[in-house]
Amino acid sequence: MDKFEKAFKKLIVQEQRQLKEILAQLEAGFFKNLDIKKLKGTEDIFRVRKGNLRIIYQKRDGEVFLLKLSRRSEKTYRNL
Repeated sequence: MDKFEKAFKKLIVQEQRQLKEILAQLEAGFFKNLDIKKLKGTEDIFRVRKGNLRIIYQKRDGEVFLLKLSRRSEKTYRNL
């Protein structure tokens, strides 16, 4: 089990449901209704914000790679 899955399983059911919807939108390429920002100092790493949850992902060759899932804190964007 990778770190993303482990963090996902720690969320409450409502957050898991919201996150599944966001992941489905990312997979389908529907970015319009999502709060997405490109991370400074990176070429292809972005974050999606939903409340205090952050999904960090990399977009490469038309594919989305999930890197990290965490609650917003000072450590959220470190070690990417």
